[in-house]
Amino acid sequence: MKKSIIFLWIAFLPCLLFGQSKVETLKLNDGWQFSQTGKNQWYDAEVPGSVQRDLIRHKVLPDPYFGTNENEVQWPEKEDWDFKKSFTLSEELLNHDDALLFFEGLDTHADVFLNGSRILQSQNMFVGHKISVKHLLRKGENNLYVRFFSPITRMLPAAATAGFDYPADNDHGTPKLSVYSRKAPYQFGWDWGMRLVQMGIWKPVTLTFYDKARIDDFFVKQTSVTKEKAIIDNQLEIYSIEPQPVNASITIEYGLKDESKKTISKDVVLNPGKNVVSIPLQIDHPKRWMPVNWVKPYLYDFRAKLLFGNQAIAEKSERVGLRKVQLVQKDDEIGKSFYFEVNDIPFFAKGANYIPGEILRTQQDSAYYQRLFDNITSANMNFIRVWGGGTYEDDYFYHLADEKGILVWQDFIFGCTPYPSDDAFLKNVSEEVIYNVKRLRNHASLAFWCGNNEIEEGLRYWGWDKRYTPETMELWKKGYDKTFRTLIPDLLSQYDGTRSYIHGSPYNSSWGKIESFKSSDVHDWGLWHGRMPFEAMADRLPRFASEFGFQSFPEMKTIRTFATEKDFDINSDVMKIHQKSGVGNVIIKQYMDMYFHEPKNFEDFVYLGLVMQGNGMEEAVEANRRGRPYCMGALYWQINDDWPVVSWSSIDYYNNWKAQHYRMRDVFAPLALGVKFADNKLNYYTMSDYLSDIDNLKLTIQVIDFSKGVVKELKEKVNAKANSSQIVKSIDVSSLISESDKANTVIHAWLSDAKGKMVSSKDYFFYWPNKLNLPETKVNSKIVYADGKYTVTLSSSKLAKDVFIEIPVLGARFSDNFIDLMPGEKRVIEITSPELKAAKKTPITIRHIRETY
Repeated sequence: MKKSIIFLWIAFLPCLLFGQSKVETLKLNDGWQFSQTGKNQWYDAEVPGSVQRDLIRHKVLPDPYFGTNENEVQWPEKEDWDFKKSFTLSEELLNHDDALLFFEGLDTHADVFLNGSRILQSQNMFVGHKISVKHLLRKGENNLYVRFFSPITRMLPAAATAGFDYPADNDHGTPKLSVYSRKAPYQFGWDWGMRLVQMGIWKPVTLTFYDKARIDDFFVKQTSVTKEKAIIDNQLEIYSIEPQPVNASITIEYGLKDESKKTISKDVVLNPGKNVVSIPLQIDHPKRWMPVNWVKPYLYDFRAKLLFGNQAIAEKSERVGLRKVQLVQKDDEIGKSFYFEVNDIPFFAKGANYIPGEILRTQQDSAYYQRLFDNITSANMNFIRVWGGGTYEDDYFYHLADEKGILVWQDFIFGCTPYPSDDAFLKNVSEEVIYNVKRLRNHASLAFWCGNNEIEEGLRYWGWDKRYTPETMELWKKGYDKTFRTLIPDLLSQYDGTRSYIHGSPYNSSWGKIESFKSSDVHDWGLWHGRMPFEAMADRLPRFASEFGFQSFPEMKTIRTFATEKDFDINSDVMKIHQKSGVGNVIIKQYMDMYFHEPKNFEDFVYLGLVMQGNGMEEAVEANRRGRPYCMGALYWQINDDWPVVSWSSIDYYNNWKAQHYRMRDVFAPLALGVKFADNKLNYYTMSDYLSDIDNLKLTIQVIDFSKGVVKELKEKVNAKANSSQIVKSIDVSSLISESDKANTVIHAWLSDAKGKMVSSKDYFFYWPNKLNLPETKVNSKIVYADGKYTVTLSSSKLAKDVFIEIPVLGARFSDNFIDLMPGEKRVIEITSPELKAAKKTPITIRHIRETY
């Protein structure tokens, strides 16, 4: 049997009372087996993992993503499953004073047995479990057994006795059981997600041997942070297993990485059991953590050591950014503000909503998170929302956000439906909140807590009162207040106390009530669900746009991973099962008829949909950014997918950037050029995140005929005001072109710095493509092949709009794509992927809008 032991040696000095002390941790992830309960047919299991992931790996279940296989992989959710493992312990290990078994995550309803004793009953996916087990362990072989109960059959009695079926409309099962389990809601289905209700050991398992005492928690609580000083309360939870009170000391080392550390110490008396110790600290002139593009996200290393005499017994480390982040909600002459301040500086939030990156959640490894944050930073984002229908994220997610200066909006995991509010359910919720708040609260990136996603909006505006009795509605409203206005904020006050909280998002608005936009964050689904044109978004600005989006199909190379040629029709069974929004394909087609000529075929339809999503969402997001300080945030829905699907994502499941992600990169640039056409004027904006003014910029504006090229050029010196959006140039369009020329002309503009380097560019077309006289033209390409990188040089004698370069390599990275190629212009695009080989000359195809009709 494969075993791995990690020895964590704690520094010590000779001590007369105690011998050498060391903490020894045994990883218990290897060697598990699983079987359907009662079948006695055992398979090897991967831990962390899930029953369904292993059944797919063993080919008991088919590829869930291909064709209509989703229907074939759902039967395991109705069965119980057993996991077992044995491990061997030496007498030396058992000589330690205690042993702590740590299940970081069990999904979800499970009984755990060790050597014949039931040691744990789990009922919450989001809570880790630590159990003292020294008294149960044996020299030699030890046995663990976990029985997972079907989350479906387990909760059927709850549904049978509730008296109503919850309006959990994203739950694709009948009855709606997702609300009863504290389990990732998205596993039960969503309007972008397949249903795969999993069971299993979804986080690591360890067994730690130690002596005398342990440090269970170390909270570096920032009670006040200014540029002059940071006031810290180092709060430690220490568990002593000594039978009598004992004298000990605690040393806190702290300092920036790679710099010499300072120390403070405190003598304490530890009583048997749990001890809470507070050690105050002041750091003068701290180097504060700042968001990306605002100086640097400085991080301090804190290490707490527990000493008995001169001997180190335990230690715990945290990496912490010192900063102040708060949500500002103040009444003003318009309504009420909704924006964040970081270190007392107003902050415009640029980013997206994030869903779990896999339906098979445990496939998200460190490489996945590194790729995710590369995509976030490459698109110039500074904010990401962890949405309330998924999971609390892995520690590594928040570590990367800390390091890269990305702020995180953290929902608690409730979404789009009322939930039970009985005492037992709320006790379960309390344990979940406490566990995750304590786990995450040291992260500088964690800016904000939010109680839930869209539940109050549903109670107020979604017509549930037409489906349910007044008594049921009143029950849900009172339950909402108990959970989100009392329980969670009270726990946050006790266990955090350093961050803002709102009970739900949207805070106090509905996308159908424009007046509510003046005082709240908004989930504006007028675009898409309301079928409003993209142009309308500029006239319905919220104080903070926390959700809005538009769907597209993924590109063809992704579609080919789950469909064959015969399925290339939006009405085929395969396309329908990969479109979870019931009216999604109808809406895409409706918008396409508004803005484009009828595409020739399915591939053109897919391509045009990508272009439409990208260009339309750029228009909406830019309107938000131009609208500051009234509007102070644009978090679009959504950055990612959890399987290959038609969705609102800007990056598909296989890490292919859609047109939208390129457009978000441009409109989110730290200093971006924007334009608004109104009253026959083009108003050019500088939109800057920088904390200093940028002077001596050059704004160049060209009037370009689609066939003739540049017919007029203007140049002007402009300045970009710090941390703001402002108009720097207004031009009467009649001075540039005639009305009849608008269908044949693009206004091409860019900002360049004092050294002549382009900072940001912006193309303005007066119409969408179906009203433009786009010329027929051939895009010429020259390709230089090298291992890992192909370099493509493009040119065209006439305008080629939204030029799309395709290569049949999933996840290949392009320096740019979906570009407007101006007449006579040469553009160089680099394509990178480890799969690209010079000798192979993987084929590249190029298309543009005019070729689709």
